[in-house]
Amino acid sequence: MTLRTLGTMRIDDYVSELDRAITGPHGPKRDLVVEARDSLIDSADTLEADGLTRAEAERIAVAEFGPVAEIAPGYQAELTSSSGRRLGILLFISVPITVLMWSVLWRMYPPADDTVWATQPGWYWPASRLLDILQLGVGMYGGLALFVLGRGARWVRRPRLITRSLGLVVWISLPVTAGLGLLLTFGAAGSNSLEFLPALLANLATSALWGMQVYCATRCLRITRASRPHAQPSR
Repeated sequence: MTLRTLGTMRIDDYVSELDRAITGPHGPKRDLVVEARDSLIDSADTLEADGLTRAEAERIAVAEFGPVAEIAPGYQAELTSSSGRRLGILLFISVPITVLMWSVLWRMYPPADDTVWATQPGWYWPASRLLDILQLGVGMYGGLALFVLGRGARWVRRPRLITRSLGLVVWISLPVTAGLGLLLTFGAAGSNSLEFLPALLANLATSALWGMQVYCATRCLRITRASRPHAQPSR
Protein backbone atom coordinates (compact mmCIF):
# COMPACT_ATOMS: atom_id res chain seq x y z
CA MET A 1 0.00 0.00 0.00
CA THR A 2 1.47 3.37 -1.00
CA LEU A 3 1.20 6.50 1.11
CA ARG A 4 -0.87 8.10 -1.64
CA THR A 5 -3.31 5.19 -1.59
CA LEU A 6 -3.47 5.33 2.20
CA GLY A 7 -4.33 9.02 2.04
CA THR A 8 -7.35 8.37 -0.18
CA MET A 9 -8.67 5.28 1.60
CA ARG A 10 -11.92 5.27 3.53
CA ILE A 11 -12.44 3.38 6.78
CA ASP A 12 -14.39 0.47 5.30
CA ASP A 13 -11.71 -0.13 2.65
CA TYR A 14 -8.93 0.02 5.23
CA VAL A 15 -10.67 -2.37 7.62
CA SER A 16 -11.36 -4.81 4.79
CA GLU A 17 -7.70 -4.82 3.81
CA LEU A 18 -6.65 -5.34 7.43
CA ASP A 19 -9.08 -8.24 7.71
CA ARG A 20 -7.52 -9.90 4.64
CA ALA A 21 -3.98 -9.33 5.90
CA ILE A 22 -4.32 -11.24 9.17
CA THR A 23 -5.40 -14.77 9.96
CA GLY A 24 -6.39 -16.56 13.14
CA PRO A 25 -9.31 -17.81 15.25
CA HIS A 26 -12.54 -16.21 14.11
CA GLY A 27 -13.56 -14.72 17.47
CA PRO A 28 -10.27 -13.00 18.40
CA LYS A 29 -9.73 -11.86 14.81
CA ARG A 30 -13.19 -10.31 14.66
CA ASP A 31 -12.58 -8.53 17.98
CA LEU A 32 -9.30 -7.03 16.72
CA VAL A 33 -10.84 -5.86 13.46
CA VAL A 34 -13.84 -4.37 15.26
CA GLU A 35 -11.50 -2.63 17.70
CA ALA A 36 -9.56 -1.10 14.80
CA ARG A 37 -12.77 0.03 13.12
CA ASP A 38 -14.09 1.61 16.32
CA SER A 39 -10.82 3.47 16.83
CA LEU A 40 -10.90 4.81 13.28
CA ILE A 41 -14.53 5.85 13.57
CA ASP A 42 -13.85 7.69 16.83
CA SER A 43 -10.97 9.57 15.22
CA ALA A 44 -13.06 10.41 12.17
CA ASP A 45 -15.94 11.62 14.35
CA THR A 46 -13.58 13.96 16.19
CA LEU A 47 -12.17 15.34 12.94
CA GLU A 48 -15.65 15.78 11.49
CA ALA A 49 -16.72 17.69 14.58
CA ASP A 50 -13.83 20.07 13.91
CA GLY A 51 -15.37 21.00 10.56
CA LEU A 52 -14.04 18.48 8.06
CA THR A 53 -16.28 16.58 5.70
CA ARG A 54 -16.89 12.93 6.51
CA ALA A 55 -14.79 11.72 3.60
CA GLU A 56 -11.86 13.98 4.56
CA ALA A 57 -12.15 12.96 8.21
CA GLU A 58 -12.03 9.27 7.36
CA ARG A 59 -9.04 9.68 5.04
CA ILE A 60 -7.07 11.55 7.68
CA ALA A 61 -8.04 9.04 10.39
CA VAL A 62 -6.83 6.19 8.20
CA ALA A 63 -3.58 7.98 7.37
CA GLU A 64 -2.88 8.65 11.05
CA PHE A 65 -3.67 5.05 12.01
CA GLY A 66 -0.86 3.80 9.80
CA PRO A 67 -0.36 1.48 6.79
CA VAL A 68 -1.74 -2.03 7.03
CA ALA A 69 1.78 -3.36 6.39
CA GLU A 70 2.89 -1.76 9.66
CA ILE A 71 -0.21 -2.48 11.73
CA ALA A 72 -0.91 -6.07 10.68
CA PRO A 73 2.21 -7.75 12.19
CA GLY A 74 1.23 -6.69 15.71
CA TYR A 75 -2.31 -7.93 15.21
CA GLN A 76 -1.02 -11.16 13.70
CA ALA A 77 1.26 -11.77 16.69
CA GLU A 78 -1.72 -11.54 19.03
CA LEU A 79 -3.75 -13.95 16.89
CA THR A 80 -0.83 -16.37 16.80
CA SER A 81 -0.58 -16.33 20.58
CA SER A 82 -4.35 -16.76 20.84
CA SER A 83 -4.20 -19.89 18.67
CA GLY A 84 -1.41 -21.30 20.82
CA ARG A 85 -3.32 -20.61 24.03
CA ARG A 86 -6.40 -22.39 22.69
CA LEU A 87 -4.41 -25.48 21.78
CA GLY A 88 -2.55 -25.34 25.10
CA ILE A 89 -5.83 -25.30 27.01
CA LEU A 90 -7.15 -28.19 24.93
CA LEU A 91 -4.06 -30.34 25.56
CA PHE A 92 -3.88 -29.47 29.25
CA ILE A 93 -7.51 -30.55 29.75
CA SER A 94 -8.20 -33.26 27.18
CA VAL A 95 -5.04 -35.37 27.57
CA PRO A 96 -5.54 -36.08 31.32
CA ILE A 97 -9.22 -36.82 30.65
CA THR A 98 -8.26 -39.36 27.98
CA VAL A 99 -5.61 -40.99 30.19
CA LEU A 100 -7.99 -41.28 33.15
CA MET A 101 -10.82 -42.61 31.01
CA TRP A 102 -8.76 -45.40 29.46
CA SER A 103 -6.97 -46.25 32.72
CA VAL A 104 -10.30 -46.91 34.39
CA LEU A 105 -11.57 -48.83 31.38
CA TRP A 106 -8.57 -51.15 31.14
CA ARG A 107 -8.87 -52.02 34.83
CA MET A 108 -12.61 -52.67 34.82
CA TYR A 109 -13.36 -54.36 31.47
CA PRO A 110 -12.72 -57.19 31.94
CA PRO A 111 -12.02 -57.10 35.69
CA ALA A 112 -8.30 -57.64 36.09
CA ASP A 113 -6.83 -60.10 38.56
CA ASP A 114 -3.28 -61.18 39.32
CA THR A 115 -3.43 -63.93 36.72
CA VAL A 116 -4.35 -61.53 33.91
CA TRP A 117 -1.49 -59.16 34.68
CA ALA A 118 1.01 -61.99 35.21
CA THR A 119 0.36 -63.44 31.74
CA GLN A 120 0.98 -60.22 29.83
CA PRO A 121 3.92 -60.30 27.36
CA GLY A 122 7.23 -58.79 28.42
CA TRP A 123 6.82 -55.68 26.27
CA TYR A 124 3.42 -54.81 27.77
CA TRP A 125 4.58 -52.88 30.81
CA PRO A 126 7.33 -50.87 29.05
CA ALA A 127 4.88 -49.94 26.30
CA SER A 128 2.27 -49.00 28.88
CA ARG A 129 4.72 -46.81 30.79
CA LEU A 130 5.91 -45.18 27.56
CA LEU A 131 2.33 -44.32 26.66
CA ASP A 132 1.73 -42.83 30.11
CA ILE A 133 4.92 -40.76 29.94
CA LEU A 134 4.15 -39.53 26.42
CA GLN A 135 0.64 -38.44 27.30
CA LEU A 136 1.75 -36.87 30.56
CA GLY A 137 4.46 -34.94 28.71
CA VAL A 138 2.06 -33.64 26.07
CA GLY A 139 -0.43 -32.49 28.70
CA MET A 140 2.27 -30.79 30.76
CA TYR A 141 3.73 -29.08 27.69
CA GLY A 142 0.27 -27.78 26.81
CA GLY A 143 -0.05 -26.30 30.30
CA LEU A 144 3.45 -24.80 30.13
CA ALA A 145 2.78 -23.25 26.72
CA LEU A 146 -0.51 -21.85 28.01
CA PHE A 147 1.34 -20.12 30.85
CA VAL A 148 4.10 -18.82 28.58
CA LEU A 149 1.65 -17.40 26.03
CA GLY A 150 -0.51 -15.94 28.80
CA ARG A 151 1.07 -14.58 31.96
CA GLY A 152 4.59 -15.17 30.68
CA ALA A 153 4.06 -13.40 27.34
CA ARG A 154 6.04 -10.35 28.46
CA TRP A 155 9.21 -12.45 28.66
CA VAL A 156 8.73 -14.27 25.34
CA ARG A 157 10.16 -12.58 22.27
CA ARG A 158 8.98 -15.14 19.72
CA PRO A 159 5.57 -16.56 20.71
CA ARG A 160 5.24 -17.83 17.15
CA LEU A 161 7.76 -20.58 17.92
CA ILE A 162 5.78 -21.72 20.97
CA THR A 163 2.56 -21.86 18.97
CA ARG A 164 4.23 -23.74 16.14
CA SER A 165 5.85 -26.22 18.51
CA LEU A 166 2.43 -27.05 19.96
CA GLY A 167 1.14 -27.93 16.53
CA LEU A 168 4.17 -30.11 15.83
CA VAL A 169 3.84 -31.86 19.20
CA VAL A 170 0.28 -32.88 18.37
CA TRP A 171 1.10 -34.14 14.88
CA ILE A 172 4.07 -36.15 16.17
CA SER A 173 2.55 -37.52 19.38
CA LEU A 174 -0.89 -38.57 18.15
CA PRO A 175 0.29 -41.30 15.73
CA VAL A 176 2.62 -42.69 18.42
CA THR A 177 -0.15 -42.58 21.02
CA ALA A 178 -2.61 -44.29 18.69
CA GLY A 179 -0.08 -46.97 17.78
CA LEU A 180 0.80 -47.74 21.40
CA GLY A 181 -2.89 -47.81 22.33
CA LEU A 182 -3.69 -50.33 19.61
CA LEU A 183 -0.67 -52.42 20.58
CA LEU A 184 -1.72 -52.56 24.22
CA THR A 185 -5.32 -53.33 23.30
CA PHE A 186 -4.86 -56.06 20.71
CA GLY A 187 -1.45 -57.40 21.73
CA ALA A 188 -2.24 -58.02 25.39
CA ALA A 189 -3.08 -61.44 26.76
CA GLY A 190 -6.73 -62.16 27.45
CA SER A 191 -9.86 -60.45 26.17
CA ASN A 192 -9.45 -56.94 24.84
CA SER A 193 -11.62 -54.19 26.26
CA LEU A 194 -12.83 -53.00 22.85
CA GLU A 195 -15.57 -55.66 22.97
CA PHE A 196 -17.49 -53.71 25.61
CA LEU A 197 -19.91 -50.80 25.26
CA PRO A 198 -17.95 -48.53 27.65
CA ALA A 199 -14.92 -48.94 25.39
CA LEU A 200 -17.01 -47.92 22.38
CA LEU A 201 -18.09 -44.75 24.14
CA ALA A 202 -14.49 -44.10 25.21
CA ASN A 203 -13.34 -44.51 21.61
CA LEU A 204 -15.92 -41.98 20.43
CA ALA A 205 -14.86 -39.49 23.08
CA THR A 206 -11.17 -40.04 22.30
CA SER A 207 -11.76 -39.61 18.56
CA ALA A 208 -13.63 -36.35 19.18
CA LEU A 209 -10.83 -34.98 21.37
CA TRP A 210 -8.15 -36.05 18.90
CA GLY A 211 -10.10 -34.44 16.07
CA MET A 212 -10.19 -31.15 17.98
CA GLN A 213 -6.46 -31.41 18.67
CA VAL A 214 -5.65 -32.04 15.00
CA TYR A 215 -7.85 -29.14 13.90
CA CYS A 216 -6.23 -26.70 16.34
CA ALA A 217 -2.73 -28.00 15.61
CA THR A 218 -3.25 -27.61 11.86
CA ARG A 219 -4.44 -24.04 12.36
CA CYS A 220 -1.40 -23.28 14.52
CA LEU A 221 0.95 -24.60 11.85
CA ARG A 222 -0.84 -22.69 9.11
CA ILE A 223 -0.81 -19.41 11.03
CA THR A 224 2.88 -19.70 11.92
CA ARG A 225 4.03 -20.79 8.46
CA ALA A 226 5.05 -17.23 7.66
CA SER A 227 6.59 -14.86 10.15
CA ARG A 228 4.35 -11.98 9.11
CA PRO A 229 1.48 -11.24 6.72
CA HIS A 230 2.40 -10.57 3.11
CA ALA A 231 2.05 -6.97 2.23
CA GLN A 232 3.35 -4.61 -0.40
CA PRO A 233 6.10 -2.30 0.76
CA SER A 234 5.23 1.33 1.32
CA ARG A 235 6.61 3.85 -1.07
